[in-house]
Amino acid sequence: MSTVGLVLHPRRDSKIAVDAIVEWATMRSGTVLGLPEEIGRIDCSAVAVDADELVRRADLLVSLGGDGTMLRSMRMAAGHATPVLGVNLGRLGFLAEIDVKDLAQALTSIDEHRYQVEQRMAVAARLPDGQMATAFNDIALVRIPGDGMAVVEVLVKGEPFVRYAADAVIVSTSTGSTAYSFSASGPIVSPTVEGFLVIPASAHSAFNRAIMLSADEAVTLNLLPTCGPLAVEVDGAVATRLGAGDRLEVTASRAAARVVRLGNTTFYERARRKLRVSGSVEAD
Repeated sequence: MSTVGLVLHPRRDSKIAVDAIVEWATMRSGTVLGLPEEIGRIDCSAVAVDADELVRRADLLVSLGGDGTMLRSMRMAAGHATPVLGVNLGRLGFLAEIDVKDLAQALTSIDEHRYQVEQRMAVAARLPDGQMATAFNDIALVRIPGDGMAVVEVLVKGEPFVRYAADAVIVSTSTGSTAYSFSASGPIVSPTVEGFLVIPASAHSAFNRAIMLSADEAVTLNLLPTCGPLAVEVDGAVATRLGAGDRLEVTASRAAARVVRLGNTTFYERARRKLRVSGSVEAD
């Protein structure tokens, strides 16, 4: 591993982590790359490159932040073989693999091929302007306060299946089952499952259940005439708006990103801590 690429949280202090990575790379005559606007905030010897060159040249992307930074790193690496290592700089997340204190040891383990790669599926949709939106958590159609609810027909492989009236309709990956989907009472799904969920949030319709689809089944969200204007959120960021009569087709993208796992914790351990999962109450 000769080249390490950095993706930094926009606000959290990442200097200690960056210094640790630069020191590790320098001792091995390696190179550290970063985005100009990010490493420009830190006094370090990382080389500034644009996002395309960062992913193309890096043997490993290191995400320094939380789940949001990790999701951005995964979107940057989507479609490339570059694995992504998540380093936690704040509260415990689901996607980060290590803390800053473990960085040097983790980089050495990766350099010596003592790690595993977990492939993560994404969902993708073509927006009205022609741009492709890729999400590793979810794509959601969300009502705009004061402008009416989301009234959406869900078609699976072109066939009408269900209509939802809700505050939002969420298309979630397995990875995203612990994000917006979870807050909408969706199930917890192992991130290794290749499928996706469609979930109504705060449903006003009689049918309010989530549906689970295969990665091979494209879903179309058709905004019905009574639907209010909706924001399209891609991993929590507003990408565009849609209105009655519009439709959005969402498809799965298998193995869109590769996440480094060192075997220190499991998804279920992180879920128990983050979501405060506890056992059921036993009968007396």
